[in-house]
Amino acid sequence: MTTITFYKSNGFYYGFEEKGHTGYGESGNDILCAALSSMTMFLINAIEVSYACDVNYQIDEETTDIRVTVKSALPKYEKDEKKQFAVSGLIQAYFFQLMDLVEDYYDFLDVKELERDL
Repeated sequence: MTTITFYKSNGFYYGFEEKGHTGYGESGNDILCAALSSMTMFLINAIEVSYACDVNYQIDEETTDIRVTVKSALPKYEKDEKKQFAVSGLIQAYFFQLMDLVEDYYDFLDVKELERDL
């Protein structure tokens, strides 16, 4: 099972951590794992390129665990309110997309939220 924990601070989404293998299919042919990887990299690239924000991320090649944090999603780090809301909104959109996937893949995917300061 893959567990994805989203980080929030005062209601603003600013990152997430993905841990574990979905186990939906054989390694290399797991469509759920491929979907998660694709959506995660899309989100990272969109924030880095479209909003010119630094994205701190680590990917453990052995375990495939991923940790992503974006300071620009928080008011105390980003002065441009529109950019801050856009970045936090993209991360929140990823959360909602994953919640939709949980409805069909609840045996393979778990999504949580954690309120904590960066």
